[in-house]
Amino acid sequence: MNADDAMSRYARGDDAAFAIVYDAVAPRLEGYLRRHLRGSAQVEDIIQQTFMQMHDKRGTFSAGAEVLPWAFSIARNFMIDTMRKTKREASADLTDERTAMGAMLVSRVANGEEVLQARQTGARVLAAFEALTEHQRAAYELTEGEGMSHAEAASVLGTTVTGLRSAIEEREQRVAAAPSAAPAGDR
Repeated sequence: MNADDAMSRYARGDDAAFAIVYDAVAPRLEGYLRRHLRGSAQVEDIIQQTFMQMHDKRGTFSAGAEVLPWAFSIARNFMIDTMRKTKREASADLTDERTAMGAMLVSRVANGEEVLQARQTGARVLAAFEALTEHQRAAYELTEGEGMSHAEAASVLGTTVTGLRSAIEEREQRVAAAPSAAPAGDR
């Protein structure tokens, strides 16, 4: 039995079907959340909150619907709330991320000129990614990172497939243009 069928059964009161839903959905949620949140405790809390809400709202689940987009939508909302709370507590420091990206690019090149070029390219790609809207980043992460179809990702984000495709195309154009654009000092 697949997760969608199991969720339909769980929604109708078959408590035994919950194990199938959990085994199929929890690892996907965990991977997604770990890419966004630093603390393991936050990830575990959000997964627990997500399944608690799924349990509470199981009577509203439409038989035959897909459980994964529903679960991701719930988890994403909890994640956004958590990020807002932690953002108020401490500001994000991207220095470590930039250093790690630069080190990764540098570790794969041979000479000084290539090192400089790799650092500049990495900085431009990172700047382009940071300039994306939250919607564009989420569209990318759900389709490329989580392997969701456009329809599933659109459902999670509360948009249409056309809106999702538009966000993906704009993101691809911005990121693709980043390495070819000369830094301000080179113009």
